[in-house]
Amino acid sequence: MTPSSSAAPVRVVVIGGGNAGLSVAGRLHRARVGEITVIEPREQHVFAPLQSHIAGGAARASEAVRRQADVIPPGVRWLRDEAFTVDAETRRVHLVSGRRIDYDQLVVCAGMRMAWEQIPGLTEAMATPEGVSNYDYDLAAKASPVLRDLRRGTVVFTQPPEPASCGAAAQKPMYLACDWWRAIGVRDDIRVVFVCPDPVPFGIPAIDRELRRKLDEYGIEVRYQRELTNVDADSRTIEIGHGEARETIAYDVLHAVPPQRAPEWIAGSGLSASDDPHGFVDVDPETFQHVRHPEIWALGDAATVATRRSGGAIRQQAKALVKNMTAVLAGRTPTARYNGYSVVPFTVSRGTVVFAEFDRAGRLQPTIPFWRSLYRERRLSWIADRRVLPWVYWHLILRGRA
Repeated sequence: MTPSSSAAPVRVVVIGGGNAGLSVAGRLHRARVGEITVIEPREQHVFAPLQSHIAGGAARASEAVRRQADVIPPGVRWLRDEAFTVDAETRRVHLVSGRRIDYDQLVVCAGMRMAWEQIPGLTEAMATPEGVSNYDYDLAAKASPVLRDLRRGTVVFTQPPEPASCGAAAQKPMYLACDWWRAIGVRDDIRVVFVCPDPVPFGIPAIDRELRRKLDEYGIEVRYQRELTNVDADSRTIEIGHGEARETIAYDVLHAVPPQRAPEWIAGSGLSASDDPHGFVDVDPETFQHVRHPEIWALGDAATVATRRSGGAIRQQAKALVKNMTAVLAGRTPTARYNGYSVVPFTVSRGTVVFAEFDRAGRLQPTIPFWRSLYRERRLSWIADRRVLPWVYWHLILRGRA
C-alpha cells in the first residue's frame, strides 16, 4: 500500500532485529507500507545457523557475525533500545530506556529467551572449561577447540524439549564432532551420549530413518525420552530423567541446550493467550494477525506458528504477513495463508546434510516438489546449507528480497 500524499505515513514498529525482524522490515519497506522502525538493542547481528558449524569446528566464528548497523535494510530506521512492555490499547511500546514509541501497526519478532536458569547448575556448568553450546555465540566459539582437541573421555549432548528455536539443531555439532574424531582415529576412545526428549530423533519417519542410520554409524548412545534435569559442575555429572526415572552420567565435556520460552514482557503485555505457559504472541498461525488486537502481528520464534520453529521457516512467514498487512491497510480481508512449512538441515558429517523440509502436519515439503527424496543425506544439501544459504541470508533475506 502506498499512502496518499495527504495522509500521514503508516507508522510500523518491528520489535526485534534478528532474522524475522529484518526480513519483515525489509519486505514492508519494499511494499511501501510506511515508516518502518526496528527496535533492537544488540550491536552485533549473528547468523544463528552457523553456530552449529562453529561449535563443530566447520566454520570460523567471524563468519557468523556482522555489525547490526550494516544489516539494517535500506530505508528502515534502527532504534537501539529494548521493548519493556506494549500497551495495546494506546498502541504504544514502552522501552527499557524509559522512552516510548507509538505505532499504527506493530510486528513482534522478539525471538525466544534461552532459559539456562531453569536447569539447576546449568549456568554454572557453562562457565567451566567443560561447558559448551551451539545456542550461544560465545559458547559455540568455545566449543570448537574443546571438541576438536578431545582425545578420550565422555561427551554428553542434550537436546531441549519443544517449544524451542530449531531444537533439533542440538544434534548438528554432535555429528560434526564424531566425524572429526573418526577421521583422526580417536572415535573409539570417546563415549558419546545423546539425551533426546522424544521417543525418536526428530518425529518424521523418513527423517528419523536417516538420523538413526547416522547415530548407529557413529556409535552414539541415545537416551530417548529423557531430559536434562540437573547439572553438578564440580563433580562434572548430570542428571537426566523422565517422570520418576533418573540416571546420573559423568562427563568430560557437556554440550547443552537450555529450555526456551518467549520473553516475559509478551505475556506481561497481555499479548499471549491466558492458557499459554510459554507466553507466545497469540496470533492466527496462518495469517499472523493477533486474535484480539488486529493491528498487532507476530512471526518467527515468538509467535504461535503451530509448527516447529526454525530460521528457515521465516521466509514464507514474512511473505504471508506482509501480504496480509498490506491487505488490511487497504481495507481488504487478509487472504495469504502459511501452511506451517519449516526446515531443519541436519549436518550429519563434515560434507553432507539431511535436509528436513515439512509442513505443520509433518508431511515432507521439498523445495523441489518432484524431488521427493531430497531429504536424504547428500553432499549437494551441504553445499546449499553451508555455502549458498549464508550468502543469501546476508545479501537477500535480511533485505526482504528473498
